[in-house]
Amino acid sequence: MTKPHAIDCKGLACPLPIVRISQAIKSLATGDLLVVEATDPAFFADLRAWTKRLGHELLTFEVGECQRATIRKS
Repeated sequence: MTKPHAIDCKGLACPLPIVRISQAIKSLATGDLLVVEATDPAFFADLRAWTKRLGHELLTFEVGECQRATIRKS
């Protein structure tokens, strides 16, 4: 398995985290993982809707000092 790609969206407000994720995922191959860290309170709801709409898989979502999600590109 290849190392997951990562982007930092901390400090960005809606819709910028999803915009950055959309840009980043375009360069990935099917099955690649993208790890995203964000602080936007709406991030989980936005990400869940975005992955469902586009068919990507939201593998993990953790909340700590920031929100951290792992997405598999479909």
